[in-house]
Amino acid sequence: MKKVDAFWDASAIVPLCVGQAGSGFAREALRSKSIAVWWGTPVETASAFARLVCAGELDQRDLRMTMTRLAALRGMWIEVQPSEGLRALAEGLIERHPLRAADALQLAAAVIWSGRRPRDRAFVCLDGRLAEAAAKEGFSAEAI
Repeated sequence: MKKVDAFWDASAIVPLCVGQAGSGFAREALRSKSIAVWWGTPVETASAFARLVCAGELDQRDLRMTMTRLAALRGMWIEVQPSEGLRALAEGLIERHPLRAADALQLAAAVIWSGRRPRDRAFVCLDGRLAEAAAKEGFSAEAI
C-alpha cells in the first residue's frame, strides 16, 4: 500500500517515540502516511523528552530507547529546511491565527512542503489549536 504524503507536527512525533495518550492515534496515522517535518522538530521532540525525564515519567533507560525510536523515524522522514521565505510566511500566519512561534514555523514549513497548495494535503497533529489553523489554511488536519 502506498502511503499518503503527510506533514507531521512534533506533537504527533513524540507519541511515536514514547507511550502516551496519543500514541495509538499516531501509530495508526503512521501506517498509512509518510512523514515530512519541520527542521526544528528534533529540537522540539528532545525538549518534550527532557520534560518527561524531569517529571519522572521517563528514566535514563527509557530515554535511550526513546532516542533510538526517534533516530529510526529520522531515517524515514524528509525535513523542510529554514529559509527567509518560510520565516516570512510564519510571521504572516501569526497575524492570521493564535499560534505560538514554534507552531507558526511548523505550519509555515507544512505550507512550503505542500508547494503552497495545502488543499487536501494531510497535516498530522495532536495540538488542537495548530490543527485548527492548519485546517483554515486548507490542510486536511488530523488531530485528537
